[in-house]
Amino acid sequence: MPTTSQMAFLLQLFITLLAWRGSDAFVAPSPNCMPRSRELTVCNSQATAGIEESKQLLLRAATTKEENPSDVLEALESIERDCRSRFKEDPAKFSEDILNNISGDWRLIFTTGTKEQQERRGGRINYFSPKAVQSFRADTTPKQIENGIYVGDFPLVKFSGDWEWNERVRKLEFDFDKIQLLGLISINLGRKEVAQIGSASGLGSKNNEKLAAEGKKAFFTWISADDNIATARGGGGGLALWKRVENDPE
Repeated sequence: MPTTSQMAFLLQLFITLLAWRGSDAFVAPSPNCMPRSRELTVCNSQATAGIEESKQLLLRAATTKEENPSDVLEALESIERDCRSRFKEDPAKFSEDILNNISGDWRLIFTTGTKEQQERRGGRINYFSPKAVQSFRADTTPKQIENGIYVGDFPLVKFSGDWEWNERVRKLEFDFDKIQLLGLISINLGRKEVAQIGSASGLGSKNNEKLAAEGKKAFFTWISADDNIATARGGGGGLALWKRVENDPE
């Protein structure tokens, strides 16, 4: 069986090869050409319009990957602020609405990366080039999660495990206990081993490795989920945008 370091190397190699053809997409625009941040207005009607504008921008970004990355980040932060406000009004209903929409396959479109990844890239953010699909099943016992990197429909690597929903804080807490390589090699692993592979390959964060060492689960704090897109903040501090696969033309 391959060692943890060998599997991490293979995963990083796969990701590098996938990203190579789209390497230009990982160069963020010059700060000089980025639009200035737009402040949310205090007026409720204008604030509502601003949130709807942010949602539409994220939907366009998920569909075309042509929106300015700085605008996408601003929209994600705007949606997150609105989420926090609405969650305070009715936490149970807000969490229930997200849980009811979370099941399905979601393609990762945009990520700011973890805080450590942002520091390594000098704060640059952009669209996620490799085809990464996360699957959540809320109607099984236990609830199932899968995270895969694909070339077309062929899975290079897939992590799988289970998850729990913490309604009180909108947190999806998960554990991976199996990894599959090239659709051929399936290996059962412990929480710490999976976290180490994810951290070393760039698919996960060092924070997940710390959580595993403490006997805790990795997590997403969910922001939104609807028929088309979903947003969340990872345990490593990064923001992410997904597009529902059934609505993905690729």
